[in-house]
Amino acid sequence: MSINICRDNLDPFYRYKMPPIQAKVEGRGNGIKTAVLNVADVARALNRPAPYIIKYFGFELGAQTSISVDKDRYLVNGVHEPAKLQDILDGFINKFVLCGSCKNPETEIIVTKDDDLVRDCKACGKRTPMDLRNKLSSFILKNPPDSMNAGKGKKKAATASANVRGGGVSISDIAQGKSKASDDGSDNSGAAAGEEDELARQINAAASNLEDIEVKDEDWAVDMSEEAIRKRALELQVDSGTVDGELSKLDEFGQWILTEASEDKENIPSDVELFKKAAELDLLKEPKVAAVLAQCLFDEDIVNEISEHAAFFNKIFISPEYEYNFLGGIERFLGLEHKELIPVLPKILVQLYNNDIISEEEIMHFGKKSSKKFVPKDVSKKVRRAAKPFIEWLENAESDDEE
Repeated sequence: MSINICRDNLDPFYRYKMPPIQAKVEGRGNGIKTAVLNVADVARALNRPAPYIIKYFGFELGAQTSISVDKDRYLVNGVHEPAKLQDILDGFINKFVLCGSCKNPETEIIVTKDDDLVRDCKACGKRTPMDLRNKLSSFILKNPPDSMNAGKGKKKAATASANVRGGGVSISDIAQGKSKASDDGSDNSGAAAGEEDELARQINAAASNLEDIEVKDEDWAVDMSEEAIRKRALELQVDSGTVDGELSKLDEFGQWILTEASEDKENIPSDVELFKKAAELDLLKEPKVAAVLAQCLFDEDIVNEISEHAAFFNKIFISPEYEYNFLGGIERFLGLEHKELIPVLPKILVQLYNNDIISEEEIMHFGKKSSKKFVPKDVSKKVRRAAKPFIEWLENAESDDEE
């Protein structure tokens, strides 16, 4: 799954993408470190040398770093969650990647003859200065981009376009176990990819016309006399600490999905309709919308239904927080409403993994540690225990890779 390089841009079709940060804690005691696993891929997407990113992490966290470019191994002392590193990376992107004028990431770092640092934008043509007071600026001056890329060939800023949506492997290819796209961003053609492009076109067109949509009061009506709908609506309250406004919108979105489905069991809202409704309620930037989708969108055929909505999930899950909440919603769906489906959880996780909806790290975390965040602790233990077969498979796959 890819996320927008500029995460403040919530457009799911923003053409500049990057993989989310993946990290793993190693060691124990005073020697504990965090290995940033995919920093090379992130650096390639940003058109910056990987050491710049790691050094920036070290400066911001006040931690020592270890960089081995040849072995593709990058360490930051201490324990640091991927979400925290992702937030810090946003600062790096704003200060050292995005054009200071047009906010486009198609930039190169230029060291002037006066030892100033500027971002040379290939989109608008402007050169904007970088803050020389930042500690990383001193590191860049001592290790300019040309020297950092020596022997590997300098990648032009235009390579950022290799990370546009559609540049990776298609959903169907991932499900069939085919390899990911090469670094040049070439497309994997096929029927599934064409369908995804068509979905993107429809959602994009719908999003651009949101202002012209007239929403009638009766569209939000819910038959609260139906016990099932009332129960499902109550289940939307995934966090008692949620602000009232947010809770109301999440509840409204969930009730809308349930009402549409209850009127005609075959009339589940389409991906385009789901996107439009979430946009109308300003929920695209709210990670908890993923929990609502997990609780309201599926029925007993959840394994097959996940694949049907895979392209949609990949477009709106723009950070690990969405993945975390989606798994929490699945936990509520199984543990509180469909206990008979708990044994099917490994198949559900396989679909989420194969369709690149949920990262391996989030699945591992979900399967190894119970939580009372979404359901009572005893329910969480029962649900997550059912994930054990798939978790063991992931661990064995990692062991085989290391060997």
